[in-house]
Amino acid sequence: MSVLMTLTGTILCILANGFEVAAKLAGAEFVLRNSAEVGVPARWIPYLAAIEAAGVAGLVAGLLGARLVGLAAAAGLVAFFVGAVAAHVRARVFHNVAFPAAFLVLALTAVVHFG
Repeated sequence: MSVLMTLTGTILCILANGFEVAAKLAGAEFVLRNSAEVGVPARWIPYLAAIEAAGVAGLVAGLLGARLVGLAAAAGLVAFFVGAVAAHVRARVFHNVAFPAAFLVLALTAVVHFG
């Protein structure tokens, strides 16, 4: 994978997760509906947003020169989205599993970029 491809994937990861954090904090209907479908209590959403926001901040720090911070953030987001995909599979909610799977691919791309 070229550096340009992994950099682009990392930037897309930052943007996608930034959007998702904002949606979670705003209490967007699609977030609440999806969380309920997969069995994640609504009270967890602010905490999940904080974890994702930390990942975004770490990726930005990585792009600004703190490569190990970027790598740690990318690895954390990989774990986060493995959990999200697992929650979908456990709940047998497959109609929208492509979204956490796509976020997982972006996080894996960021791992490659910083690794």
